[in-house]
Amino acid sequence: MNSKDTQETSRESMSYDVVVVGAGPAGLAAAIRLKQLDPSISVVVVEKGSEVGAHVLSGAVIDPIGLDALLPDWRGDEARPALTDVAKDAFCFLSKTSSIRLPNFIIPPLMNNHGNLIGSLGLVAKYLATRAEALGVEIYPGFAAAELLFDEAGAVIGVATGDMGVSRDGSITQRFTRGIELRGRYTLIGEGVRGSLAKIAIERYGLAKGREPQKFGLGLKELWRVRPEKFQAGLVQHTFGWPLDNRTGGGSFLYHFGDNLVAVGFVVHLNYENPTLSPFDEFQRIKTHPSIRDLFEGGQRLSYGARAISEGGWQSVPKLVFPGGVLLGCSAGLVNVPRIKGSHNAILSGMLAAEHLAPALAQGRAHDEVTEIEEQWRSSSIGRDLKLVRNVKPLWSKFGTICGILLSGVDMWSNQLLGWSPFGTMKHGKPDHETLKPISTVKPIAYPRPDGIVTFDKLSSVFLSSTNHEEDQPVHLKLADPSIPIDRNLPIYGEPARLYCPAGVYEVVYDDDAAKTSPRFVINAQNCVHCKTCDIKDPAQNITWTVPEGGDGPNYSGL
Repeated sequence: MNSKDTQETSRESMSYDVVVVGAGPAGLAAAIRLKQLDPSISVVVVEKGSEVGAHVLSGAVIDPIGLDALLPDWRGDEARPALTDVAKDAFCFLSKTSSIRLPNFIIPPLMNNHGNLIGSLGLVAKYLATRAEALGVEIYPGFAAAELLFDEAGAVIGVATGDMGVSRDGSITQRFTRGIELRGRYTLIGEGVRGSLAKIAIERYGLAKGREPQKFGLGLKELWRVRPEKFQAGLVQHTFGWPLDNRTGGGSFLYHFGDNLVAVGFVVHLNYENPTLSPFDEFQRIKTHPSIRDLFEGGQRLSYGARAISEGGWQSVPKLVFPGGVLLGCSAGLVNVPRIKGSHNAILSGMLAAEHLAPALAQGRAHDEVTEIEEQWRSSSIGRDLKLVRNVKPLWSKFGTICGILLSGVDMWSNQLLGWSPFGTMKHGKPDHETLKPISTVKPIAYPRPDGIVTFDKLSSVFLSSTNHEEDQPVHLKLADPSIPIDRNLPIYGEPARLYCPAGVYEVVYDDDAAKTSPRFVINAQNCVHCKTCDIKDPAQNITWTVPEGGDGPNYSGL
């Protein structure tokens, strides 16, 4: 029996008032708020990670405004995750050999991190899940929502989870389990950045019509335990400049929290131009800077992960509502780019959706557009947060790092003090997949070999992400045209997938490596950490990321 035959096998169906896709902060906040408003509302949350938090990755300096609004008692809850108060805030510009700290008084107030908390967003998600379950929410980790379900009128009526136990060649195995249908009067999509179902909904319903193209970054992160004498509890440090050139946006973060733990990360804006750039290797280089390296020497690297970040902000947020559903959190692109924060807006977006869905359900409504959500989010605290920083990304992209950040500072101060921007609302321009230059026109970037002390290779890093996929399953990274990587992307761009992927998923291999003859494009899908960069940056838009079997992928610990 092959996979086509499985489509004729009936699926079990379960019905709820609300189906939530994704057990991240947005989805769990929506589930909790619905139950707070009306305990009789039935809510199910389906999560593709093996457990809640397994696929959650963030910096994470957390603005607690969302948690405080959702759960006013959370700070006194003995079960809450351990979080460290921010004690010191530093912004630094790096050259290759020096570090210049910017005076805090010139930093716009909204960039101030005092009052925020440092910790693991994955642990916060686990905590929210326990609170949701205590209210009667059903949560099913290890089940990947693979398909939107539609009624005859074209409205979303729920989701179907993916089949398990289908082999790579499409035949079924002894462990075959048919997916199930989770039907709801409303379906909330909170899968995170570039979610596969959100992407389908945005395209099907034209939700991005009239908006600027969504922009993205790639965030890479490691968790270290450092020497006690190098640890500074509550220190938050951000850098920009080296190792990136002035035309490439991005920067690093260093967060000290917990028991001598330091989260180090690097963000590369995915509108970069040089196809030989490797975000992973730029991340490794930042740790070799004279002002940073000593922090990690003698320490222990504990874990690694990577995730795309939505950076379009105010101009790029799609229409949030569609027939039968709502986009939440990072699936809607609600990240505040200069603050590198999105969890507060994710929680608030879940609450906003719930506060309009509960009365709609009470009125007997189902499978319609809850237009009140779309009408109100821009005037809410979410909209105010994003509008203040709407020009930071386009200014950076247009004028480069140094001038762009200076102009961004002027813009944020003007918005903060006057409620007005001298730049109005700028456009983003090209989508990220259109920004690469031909490899023949750029200077190739040469990266040093990892030293195994503070810098490492991709495969050892993927090992620390605890990534696992059932190898005998259909490849979840789909090529629309298998010839494009070698026939087009290789001669024009050097096939950038082998470099922009932070997990070594994509390779170009040759029968004769020295002579570079008979190149083949290889997809090592088992390495995938679900960052979605390939779906975003591929210049031919030939790669589509789909969900693998439920429970597969990274199992982040403490990230």
